[in-house]
Amino acid sequence: MSAPDAVVVVDVANVMGSRPDGWWRDRAGAAARLLDRMPGLVGEVLELPDTDASAEPAPRAAHIARIVAVVEGQAKAVEDVTGIDVVRAPADGDGAIVEVARGLEASAAFVVVVTADRGLRARLGPDTRAVGPTWLRDLLDR
Repeated sequence: MSAPDAVVVVDVANVMGSRPDGWWRDRAGAAARLLDRMPGLVGEVLELPDTDASAEPAPRAAHIARIVAVVEGQAKAVEDVTGIDVVRAPADGDGAIVEVARGLEASAAFVVVVTADRGLRARLGPDTRAVGPTWLRDLLDR
């Protein structure tokens, strides 16, 4: 079985907050550095971490067809990055992520949301796969 195409939706604030590297001193700069590293993942087939058991067997890998990065607060000042769709949350980032994920689900896309936020994960649809920031960080650090 081939890997399905996936859209990866990144909770940028949560991923930045997963590593204490001084991101809080310059949120837009930290977001820009993170986003600049993501375009290289588009087009790759990547292994997905195991998740909680669900009714449907979860794919073990996905072809990354698109990345949507959701930024909020001061990080909204980040410039667009070629190869990444940047969504500037009009209010809270979690609400924007849920809206983006639901829109993608409605178009029958396989959606992977990168966040460790349990409250956000609980708001995602049953067909959306949630993975933690370590998954993305490890890919970007290789």
